[in-house]
Amino acid sequence: MTEQWRASSARGLRVACREEPEVLIVECHGRLTYGNSQTLKSEVKVRIPGHKRLVLDLKGVPQMDSSGLGTVMALYVSARARGCKLELVNASDQIRALFSVTNLLSLFEAAGRHHGKTI
Repeated sequence: MTEQWRASSARGLRVACREEPEVLIVECHGRLTYGNSQTLKSEVKVRIPGHKRLVLDLKGVPQMDSSGLGTVMALYVSARARGCKLELVNASDQIRALFSVTNLLSLFEAAGRHHGKTI
């Protein structure tokens, strides 16, 4: 298993990417809000090609706003367009509620596990 971690941070959000064969694991730490959601998008979108799965681990994300939600959905669309499945794991109750209220939770409920619970 080849592991390569790349980290980026901006305005309170740290994004760490680990590339394994066919899987891109992205760990987020900090608020996923208007001021920093572009960091996640720019770090992940270019790494999607060549992977069959994208696992977005939200364990370190205490808060997400509509901009963060939009970024996750943009990554979902980019991944699907390239034949990659986006999985969200370790989301807080607040983030689960945000996806539920917007009727987007069903897109991620069947996701697998990665070191904990799924969204």
